[in-house]
Amino acid sequence: MRKVYAEIYGCTANVADGEIALGILRRSEWVIVNNPEDADVILLVTCTVKKPTSDRMLHRINCLKNYGKKIVVAGCMASGESDKIKRIAPEALLLHPRAIPMISEVIEKNVEFLEERDLKKLGHPRVLKNPVVGIIPVSEGCRWRRCTFCIVPATRGRFTSYPIHEIVKEAENLLSLDVKEIWLTSQDMGSYGLEMGRNMLPELLRTIASIPGDFWIRVGMMNPIYLKPILTELAEVYKHPKIYKFLHIPIQSGSDKVLKLMDRGYTVSMFKEIVEYMKENIKDLTLSTDIIVGYPGEEEEDFEKTVKLIEEIKPDFVNISRFFPRPKTPAEKLRPLDPNIVKERSRRLTEITRKIALERNLKWVGWKGIALVDEVGERGEAIARNIYYKPIVLLGEDGRRLLGRKIEVEIVDVRPYALLGHLLKII
Repeated sequence: MRKVYAEIYGCTANVADGEIALGILRRSEWVIVNNPEDADVILLVTCTVKKPTSDRMLHRINCLKNYGKKIVVAGCMASGESDKIKRIAPEALLLHPRAIPMISEVIEKNVEFLEERDLKKLGHPRVLKNPVVGIIPVSEGCRWRRCTFCIVPATRGRFTSYPIHEIVKEAENLLSLDVKEIWLTSQDMGSYGLEMGRNMLPELLRTIASIPGDFWIRVGMMNPIYLKPILTELAEVYKHPKIYKFLHIPIQSGSDKVLKLMDRGYTVSMFKEIVEYMKENIKDLTLSTDIIVGYPGEEEEDFEKTVKLIEEIKPDFVNISRFFPRPKTPAEKLRPLDPNIVKERSRRLTEITRKIALERNLKWVGWKGIALVDEVGERGEAIARNIYYKPIVLLGEDGRRLLGRKIEVEIVDVRPYALLGHLLKII
């Protein structure tokens, strides 16, 4: 009996890759174990988008190699920083993110696949990380490919979208496993279908939403650059009762000067126009955005523009990252800012966003409605989400008992990034 132990890190696309790899291995009669000591093979699906994450991956590889087992390193680090992996674990077998379906060949033949492969990831068996959530990659690679700070174009390969009918089939397969959420993911949902001649995101969402069944749909991150031509259609499809009223649209900086240095391809005014239109048309829309603090060339005036923008748009969630240079990117050779300045800007922006998030959440106190328990917290608590994708911690409730159930809940208190609720009844 052959045994595999796995650790999966990073974005939802990485999680899907890990699920596919484990599904393929389980089909070949591998047994998944919870302890590396018990395994014949250790699989590590890595992320390298940020330097602190990359450092953590190297630390885990260094720890796991001490078990003396065969190690397969997949994910973006395998394609983006293979040299660093080989320095600390020369015997590790590397697997490109676009070659994840080759996992069996890597293990059985002791070979590596470091080059991009034109392999489809849909239609394979899965071992779901969360039995409630079905993650579907709708495309591979990045369409824009110009952001000066981003390593993803070097790790994920050329841009290609999967046909809608194949995505529908994947959704139907996942729903047959009794998942309650379909997460549509990619490096940029806003570019879906563009290489086929037009933006097909609204059509994709309508088609997935038309599949029979009781499930909700989460749309992944969308860069602003491709959204304006489909904005009216996108807002309309977001009104569908199966689609979470959740918009993740990264701005990265509130300064047009910095956005130009980053080569993001849009302006602050374009971003604001998209956000304002979606908020006007989708009542109680939950907004998430991303900010990079301390990009080379960011002056105090630029940072203050970012603060001002955040105070204007009042996002529910802000993913704040300090700039770290990544290999194989144009920004790698730029002169970094004083780390003390970057640290202080990050601290200040974190404080501001936390205050805004708390203020945004206060309006939910007293709300009663339907939510889906889709997560078990670190202490075993039940975490649900309403159709606005607001996380709701159910006070005193066992997450394992309620996972996958729809409930009626009343919000009694809030935290900056969560609502606190009492369970009224199970539906």
